[in-house]
Amino acid sequence: MNRRAFITLLGGAAVSWPAVARAQQSTMPVIGMLTLPGAFFGRWSAFHAGLGETGYQEGRNVVIESKWNGQYDRLPAAAADLVGRHVAVIVATNTPGALAAKSATSILPIVFNVGVDPIEAGLVSTLNRPGSNLTGVSTLNVELASKQLEMLHEVIPAATDIAILTNPSSPAFAEPLLKHLDTAARTLELKLHMLQASTDSEVEQAFVSIIQLRAGALVIASDPFLNSRSERLAAFALRYGVPTMHQIREFPAAGGLMGYGSSISDSYRLVGAYAGRILKGAKPSDLPVEQVTRIELVLNLNAAKALGVSFPPSVLARADEVIE
Repeated sequence: MNRRAFITLLGGAAVSWPAVARAQQSTMPVIGMLTLPGAFFGRWSAFHAGLGETGYQEGRNVVIESKWNGQYDRLPAAAADLVGRHVAVIVATNTPGALAAKSATSILPIVFNVGVDPIEAGLVSTLNRPGSNLTGVSTLNVELASKQLEMLHEVIPAATDIAILTNPSSPAFAEPLLKHLDTAARTLELKLHMLQASTDSEVEQAFVSIIQLRAGALVIASDPFLNSRSERLAAFALRYGVPTMHQIREFPAAGGLMGYGSSISDSYRLVGAYAGRILKGAKPSDLPVEQVTRIELVLNLNAAKALGVSFPPSVLARADEVIE
């Protein structure tokens, strides 16, 4: 073979290989994700681990596309786009996303990961037999709200005024959460101050408001936007001297005081496994809604020292993890 023919053959191969790769990819099933962009908390490794339990690996035999940019008002359009693409399954990792997906299709399978009661939210009719195109995973975030408030009061007994930070863009989660907190506050004889934040500037303004209100502590709701700002929230809590409770362990891991809630890694692994089972032919209506049962209490001793807080022995004894 002469040099020119060899170069021509080599060039033709270079052109054909990407085409072959694209053709192979186009034959793979597609999982459409309604989730925050970017990887945080190791959630993606947990999702891929669950998916791998059913024999699926991204890029080898399944394609994963994320269509949400984090703006809540874009969720309906993002869900409609995935429906228009005829993806094999839609995965919604938050309550607003699950509701948007449900409104977009009654045919395509949907796997959700929500922190509310799926029945009360109108996602499924029953937990054991969802009976529709939706199933998924439910955490105890809302149900644990009263326990979070009680534990925070146990650590800061002098704080009778407590601030609550929620995202107004996610009323499907915020409203039931506030009901639980209000009931607990009456029992504990605490006064709650409701604050809201859906942008980075509003997050810092919330801490300014806490100081102005002279609230002695803060409970942060588990919301996709707020969860993804754990480092920022932890930094502000230390800067403004506010003892703070979050619902995820990633908050104290980022430097915050306390985290008490369902395991994010467990929920994402279960969601990944359900997505894989549906790809294999299972029907959502036959898959019971799973509930994450592992609850984590994580304490940060460095944050406690910086805030002048001492954890009572009763709280330390219950901790699953103590960060020093």
